[in-house]
Amino acid sequence: MNIALDMMGGDYAPLEAIKGVQLFLSENEDDVHLTLIGDENKLNPLLKEYSIPTKNISVAHASEVIEMQEHPTKALKEKQQSSISIGFHLLAASRTDAFISAGNTGAMMVGALYSIKAITGVSRPAIGAYIPGDNGKLALLVDVGLNADCKPENLSQFALLGSLFSRYILNYENPRVALINVGEEEGKGNILCQAAYPLLAENDRIHFIGNIEGRDLLMDKAEVYVCDGYTGNILLKFAESIYDLVQKRKINDEYFNRFNFEMYGGVPVLGVNKPVIIGHGISTAGAFNNMILMAKKMIEQDFIEKIKSNFI
Repeated sequence: MNIALDMMGGDYAPLEAIKGVQLFLSENEDDVHLTLIGDENKLNPLLKEYSIPTKNISVAHASEVIEMQEHPTKALKEKQQSSISIGFHLLAASRTDAFISAGNTGAMMVGALYSIKAITGVSRPAIGAYIPGDNGKLALLVDVGLNADCKPENLSQFALLGSLFSRYILNYENPRVALINVGEEEGKGNILCQAAYPLLAENDRIHFIGNIEGRDLLMDKAEVYVCDGYTGNILLKFAESIYDLVQKRKINDEYFNRFNFEMYGGVPVLGVNKPVIIGHGISTAGAFNNMILMAKKMIEQDFIEKIKSNFI
């Protein structure tokens, strides 16, 4: 397998990306090849400094970088030689099997939707994010920002996408699916939630358990939590702030330490034709390593084909 990595994306690029590659290769001596996309004049000295074995990597030169503040669509169109643009070109041409970046999130979303495109039958791809539960396990929150405004049928598809990821990547045999709402009873919530509930209940390809309230999000109530991207992004950013707060207050707690999202790497774009993983802009070596591991597992599990078979 060949996994492409944007080496120029993120606040600490390319150094932390190089360290992440080193960490991955030190622990994985298998058939994974890494295509490192970036300015070869900056990458080659670091590859030598950190003794990255050349048999496991190749460098694809990118003379441009899409900066964090740039408009995603405009930047992708104007910067064809950027690391993100080249990454999607290689993935769309099947020269690589997955693409990872901690760069401009908007550009990654646009590239995933318009270069790789949605799987046939998926009306709107979504982004999933990990939520640490009090039981020591991880749950998946879908969507966390790709779709601010949704239709009821979108939430039903998010539930199936999240269930498949939880089953094949997180190894839950029969993941429970819950709809985030303002009350547990059927009929609660806004128009979207009221209309989505019966669709989720009728979806025989998921294990729907009903509504859950925000106070239950961190409890062992479900493995997949479904909501629109507007709500999900607010919840995700709130969850990220928990780790910042405990660090600021110098609290060392095993559970709260799991809110360090560096532990999990990036978030997958669910519902597109190839594995695409988006990392946080402040990703360091551990996050890059974990993103590569996630891409590796998605490829090994033939995860995209499993999604396709459920949306025929």
